[in-house]
Amino acid sequence: MRNRFRRGDRDALGELYDEHAQVLYRYALRVTGDWAEAEDVASATFLEAWRSREKLRPDGDSLRPWLLGIATNIMRRNARARRRREIALARVPERGSIPDFTDDLVTHLADAEQLRAAHTALARLRRRDREVFTLVVWAGLDYAAAAEALGVPIGTVRSRLSRARARLRELTDAEARATRSGATRAGAERPSRRETGNPPPPPTSQYRAASPRPGR
Repeated sequence: MRNRFRRGDRDALGELYDEHAQVLYRYALRVTGDWAEAEDVASATFLEAWRSREKLRPDGDSLRPWLLGIATNIMRRNARARRRREIALARVPERGSIPDFTDDLVTHLADAEQLRAAHTALARLRRRDREVFTLVVWAGLDYAAAAEALGVPIGTVRSRLSRARARLRELTDAEARATRSGATRAGAERPSRRETGNPPPPPTSQYRAASPRPGR
């Protein structure tokens, strides 16, 4: 397929899409945390691959590392563009907030909270460490393929992945401590019935005995 794709065979492009589209989409979704952006990234990856097919090396095995490398570069550009927009918008005076109902479209997805939590944790990693982690752990590339996708030595992939895992463990432990602390604080601040002066509800049996029976 590699040589057919390099020669501009459109059937090879279709086969490439069928084989790798879902992998690219899931990878982009986990990195961006946004369904629509993930679809755009996957589409842009195949478009960029087709345009630059002549730059593809004639030797090699799967094209997945090459495609994931293209997707990574696209998300880098998108992130830079997003930061520039945010800086520009911060300089514009506010004219009131406009309600955004986009999130309502994905509330039926059970993993939305997990996806946001994972994206928040990954955002706190350094970009280079985050890219290695997502390619190896989420996209399923081995060290050699991840090195090919990012254009770095295998040893660099190993060290970045080790650093990313250690940092994520630190973040997870800190989040767990914060959650436990918040739960303890909430329990301590909750007033008891004695403090509020409200009597406890009567037992179910007493309530039934005191209730009038129909027909009397």
